Amino acid sequence: MLTALIDYDSGNLHSAEKAFERMAREVDGGKIIVTSDPDVVARADRIVLPGDGAFPHCREELFARSALAEAVIEAVTVKARPFLGICVGMQLMASTGHEYEETPGFDWIAGDIRKITPTDPTLKVPHMGWNDLVIDTPHPVLDGIATGDHAYFVHSYAMQVTNPAERLAHVDYGGDVTAIIGKDNVIGMQFHPEKSQEAGLRMIGNFLTWAP
Repeated sequence: MLTALIDYDSGNLHSAEKAFERMAREVDGGKIIVTSDPDVVARADRIVLPGDGAFPHCREELFARSALAEAVIEAVTVKARPFLGICVGMQLMASTGHEYEETPGFDWIAGDIRKITPTDPTLKVPHMGWNDLVIDTPHPVLDGIATGDHAYFVHSYAMQVTNPAERLAHVDYGGDVTAIIGKDNVIGMQFHPEKSQEAGLRMIGNFLTWAP
């Protein structure tokens, strides 16, 4: 079993690599490899796409490596490999991003990425720090996770899903903010599971044993 963490110069992968390696040992989840090699992605059993920074920049960096982007898309849409998007990696699953400029996403989950607008003017953007998850829809990757469990967020933009059934969890930050999305073989987390302590590690372990 091989899990590929995609390296496309859009985020520090060190903490993610360590967290996935730790949980792979605990759940017998196979080998974890950080890679930008399309051939490795093509033979991987699971794909993880992190992302830090702005939506247009992350998309540009990924698609500048056209063979890598094609390998990720084929693995997910043709081979139906389990996929996890983290932070901007989750946002790229959307139809369209609206950060600085309108930018197409993968369109795996219908919806738009738009700036967070808290109703409480004292709440700062970016949304940074710990927040309590509210579970909307059960999912195998959320096994053992309950409403009230904490996750660590750093973001200014968030997903507005077209189909509410594809929003698995949200948080309250002056209004509902999407935290987890998913359908079929794809799931995305707006927060950083690798920095979310026990709950985040549990979700990583669940992903490594998930068989959609």
